Amino acid sequence: MKVVVSSTGEGLESQMDVRFGRCPYFVFVDIEDKKIKESKSMANPAVSQPGGAGITAAQLVANEDAKAVISGAFGPRAFQVFQQLGIEIYQGVSGTIKENVQNFIDGKLEKLTSPTGPMFMGKGGMGPGSGMGLGRGTGSGRGMGQGGGAGRKRQQ
Repeated sequence: MKVVVSSTGEGLESQMDVRFGRCPYFVFVDIEDKKIKESKSMANPAVSQPGGAGITAAQLVANEDAKAVISGAFGPRAFQVFQQLGIEIYQGVSGTIKENVQNFIDGKLEKLTSPTGPMFMGKGGMGPGSGMGLGRGTGSGRGMGQGGGAGRKRQQ
C-alpha cells in the first residue's frame, strides 16, 4: 500500500508539515507486511501557487497512486478530491514522516470525515478567528465627529 505524508523536507526523518496543499514536499511511502519498504520524496509544485493549491496537490497525490494521505490540515477542495477518488485521509501528529507512517501502520491515526483546513479551523466546524464580518472598507467615511477620541487631545 502506498501512503503519502505532507513534509517539511525530503526523506523519512523530515518533520510532517501540518499544511497539505502548501507543504514543501510530499514523502510517498510503500508499506508491505506492516513495514516500510521504500520511500520517495517529491517537491510540491503547488507550494507557491496563488490559488487552488489543495486541488493541485491532491491531483499529484492521486497521480502517484497513493491509497492514503496523512497531514495536519486539509482544505475543503482537497478533501473533496480525496473522497471522490476513494483515498483515505488521516490526521497526522507532530513528528517525523517515519513516526507518522508507523502510527498509520499501528492504527493510531484518526481517519478524517470532514475538512480541517483554513476554512474549518478544527474538525468540521467554524473555529476561532473565522468570523463572517464584512472586513475593511465598509464604512461610509462621513467623519462628522469633533475630535477628541482615545489618545491625546490636540492643544489649541
